[in-house]
Amino acid sequence: MIAAEKHPVEVACRTLGVSASGYYDWRQRPPSARELRHVWLTELIRRVHSESRGTYGARRVYAELTLGQDISVGRQTIELLIRRAGLQGISGRPRYRRIEHSPSCADLVQRHFERDGPNQLWVTDNTEHPTREGTLYCAVVLDAFSRRVVGWSIEGHATAALVTSSLGVAIEQRDVSDGETVIHSDQGTQFTSWPLRSAQSIRASYPRWEPSATAMTTR
Repeated sequence: MIAAEKHPVEVACRTLGVSASGYYDWRQRPPSARELRHVWLTELIRRVHSESRGTYGARRVYAELTLGQDISVGRQTIELLIRRAGLQGISGRPRYRRIEHSPSCADLVQRHFERDGPNQLWVTDNTEHPTREGTLYCAVVLDAFSRRVVGWSIEGHATAALVTSSLGVAIEQRDVSDGETVIHSDQGTQFTSWPLRSAQSIRASYPRWEPSATAMTTR
């Protein structure tokens, strides 16, 4: 290292607190058995890593050398030599990429749930109910003015069909042909799915400042 960096030997040895004669003695000393073994193992590691197309890390290289080639070596030694050689494997774990939430339109309710007439604002949600025959899911549509249930649906799975069916019942029972009815919900996948947004010309929306809410209006 001293010779590679082209530092004066005497200055470097004085800085490191070693003697110059000891440094020259070390330079002339033949490689130890441990160093020779590490060189040999490094070549084997490079070969295994190359044959795996660069996918094997320390764990799989260690398994290949000890189990596949019957070489006696410790795992820590393999990890050390792999780091020194600058090799790296590919993790078998799936990589996830965070997708930022991007609201498609504005909140049509803004937390103002008071209305002065029916069919101006509906709110909807679904609940889970364990039974002896399995779990059932119930979706309801509530009129914010009268606080009455205007639509409902019960299914064995919490899918978009569950909430679409409850909304369909509400539309059949109430006159919403003027297109002014707003239905507000959270942004669960059942409520923001394409079938619900496209059913009966519904336009989905939810607030930018609160991505946990969704509002939809019938047209």
